[in-house]
Amino acid sequence: MSLHMLIAAVGSGSIVGFTLGLVGGGGSILATPLLLYVVGVANPHVAIGTSALAVSVNAYVNFAAHARKGHVWWRCAIVFAVTGTVGALVGSSLGQLVDGRHLLFLFGLLMIAVGLLMLRSTTPASSTPRPVDLRMCLITGITAMLAGAASGFFGIGGGFLIVPALIVATGMPTINAIGSSLLAVGTFGLATALNYASSGLIDWMLAAEFMAGGIIGGVFGTWLATRLSARTNVLSRIFGLLVLVVAAYVIVRNLPGVSV
Repeated sequence: MSLHMLIAAVGSGSIVGFTLGLVGGGGSILATPLLLYVVGVANPHVAIGTSALAVSVNAYVNFAAHARKGHVWWRCAIVFAVTGTVGALVGSSLGQLVDGRHLLFLFGLLMIAVGLLMLRSTTPASSTPRPVDLRMCLITGITAMLAGAASGFFGIGGGFLIVPALIVATGMPTINAIGSSLLAVGTFGLATALNYASSGLIDWMLAAEFMAGGIIGGVFGTWLATRLSARTNVLSRIFGLLVLVVAAYVIVRNLPGVSV
């Protein structure tokens, strides 16, 4: 790998890690476009597999930090992670069967939806926590299957789907949903990465460099988020605009009949 690609990989990973630390989620959706259009990965499926592995490791690191602070509802987190992993395996298998450019076009449409959601005003309010019974587990499991399938199909962590899904299914406070979601994000990403790895669609050295950058960026992003915590909604809107810009670029580059 050239020095240019090394700097691009670490720098791109830092952007993703910084964004995750700054706005508390959603940054992993930038990983695949950065690998394709900044680092220069030629194969969209390799970019998806590599980003899934990097996102998985970074999610587990952050999950450990939240667990130490008591932010994890373990039973709900485990049910969501285990059930959703089945969906992630199915979704990633289907994703490999779709033409790379068609997959990226769909990915761009998903990014638009995410960007518009991020532009909405506030963090979702937590509802009243409900008892952890069979009904809750069933709702959590069904929700996890759907979120996992989307995560696997597009090769993303899916945190922006998982956090509100956990709040709706369980009524847990937002901080607990964030902490608990990271187990699912890491596990979904790992399932997707293993599926892509079995087909030889992961660049392991690139993944390591991307993860190293993500850890560095995450430290600074978390620090800045703490300093600017009163302006979380402004930061979320800025991120939403960034996602929309990247989505437009991805869609234009992968429109049918457009050569790149």
